[in-house]
Amino acid sequence: MSGNSEPLTPRAKLAVTAGKAAAAVSRAAGRGSGSVIGGKVALRLDPELLGRLAQHLDVVLVSATNGKTTTTRLIAEALRASGPVVSNALGANMPAGITSALAGGSDAKYGVIEVDEKYLAGVARDTAPKAIALLNLSRDQLDRAAETRMLAEKWREGLSGSKAIVIANADDPLVVWAASSSPNVVWVAAGQEWKDDAWSCPSCGGVMQRPGDDWYCGECGFRRPTPSWALQGDYVLDPHGSAWPIHLQLPGRANKANATSSAAVAACFGVPPQVALERMYQVQAVAGRYDVVQFLGRDLRLLLAKNPAGWLETFSLIDPPPTPVILAVNARGADGTDTSWLWDVDYTRLAGHPIFVIGDRRLDLAVRLEVAGLDFRVCDTVDEAVQSAPPGRIELIANYTAFQDVRRRVGN
Repeated sequence: MSGNSEPLTPRAKLAVTAGKAAAAVSRAAGRGSGSVIGGKVALRLDPELLGRLAQHLDVVLVSATNGKTTTTRLIAEALRASGPVVSNALGANMPAGITSALAGGSDAKYGVIEVDEKYLAGVARDTAPKAIALLNLSRDQLDRAAETRMLAEKWREGLSGSKAIVIANADDPLVVWAASSSPNVVWVAAGQEWKDDAWSCPSCGGVMQRPGDDWYCGECGFRRPTPSWALQGDYVLDPHGSAWPIHLQLPGRANKANATSSAAVAACFGVPPQVALERMYQVQAVAGRYDVVQFLGRDLRLLLAKNPAGWLETFSLIDPPPTPVILAVNARGADGTDTSWLWDVDYTRLAGHPIFVIGDRRLDLAVRLEVAGLDFRVCDTVDEAVQSAPPGRIELIANYTAFQDVRRRVGN
C-alpha cells in the first residue's frame, strides 16, 4: 500500500528490464503489444514481482464476466483527479499482463487493474488491494472457465477475511454470495439484465424468487442486500440520497451501470461522485469498443460481445431496423472453443435488420439464425459483408478474436 514501499531488489529490477526487452522484441516482430510475453519473462525471473510492483500503490481490482475492461477505464479516469494511475488498459488481465502493466507505473499513486475471473483470488493475495469491484458473473468460455457457481465459490473463499473494501453488484445473486464472505462490502444496485445463470440459490441450491427487481431464496432466506449506491435512470444515487447525472460518450444501460460502480469505487478514495462522473465523460472508446470507423466508404460501429449476457446488452444499444448488422464469431483459444453458447442468445431481437455473418464459425451462427427464423447472408470476409450491406451506418458485433481480426482489417 502507499507509503510502505521498499526499493526494488536487484533481482526485481533485472526481471523488469528483461520483461520490457522481451515485450519490445515481440512488438518489433509484429506480434502485438508484448505485454503478456514480457510479464511471463519477468515473472520467471522473479515470481514475487507482481507483489513488489504493487507495494507502493493503492490498488483497485475489477473482475466480472462482462464490462470489466470498460469499468477499469472509467475508474482510472475518475482516480486521475487525485493522482497518477497505472492500469492494464488494453485488457491483458492475467498475472503476466498485470505484471507488465505495473512495471510501467513506478511514479503512479493508484493501480487500477482488470483481473480475469479465475485469477482474482491470487492477484488479490499478491497485490493487497484497497478496493475490489465485482460487477457480474455469467456463463463464458464454457470449455475453459469453471461453471459460474464454482467461480463464485472461488471468489467467496478468496475474499474471506480480505481487508479490501469490496464494491459489489447487489442485483447479481452470484456476486452477492461471493462478496458476502468479506467483512467490508459496499452494495451497488447496478441491475442484472441477464438472469439465466442465477435462478438457483448459490447458498443452498433452492429456486430463487424474483419479484420485480428484488430476489430471494424461499428455502434458506438468502436475499438481495440493501444497496447504498444505485443506478436510477440517468443518475447515480449516492449513500446520502443525492442524485448525480451520468454523462457518458459510451452507449447503453450497461455502461451507466459500470459508471455507477466506478463512482462508488472512486468515493472509497475520496473522489466525489460529481468529479468522478465528469471525468468519465472523457472516455469515448475502450480498446476499440464503441469506435465508429470508416471502411470501404462506410461507417462501422465496432461492438464487442463475448457471451450471452454481453450479446443481450449489445442488442439493446444498436440502432433500430433497418440498420444493417454484421455478426462475427470465432472459436479460438481466447474465445473458448465451445460455441454452444450461441443457443442461449435470443437472436430474434435482430428481426428486421439486414444481417451478415462472418468469422471462423459463421456456419455455426448461420444454423442458429436459421432456427431463429431470421433472414441473413453468410459472407467470407468483412469486406464482402460491408459491400453487401444496404445504406446507413453498420453495427458490427463480434466476439473477442473476431473483434481483433476486424480491428486489424479496418485499420483501427
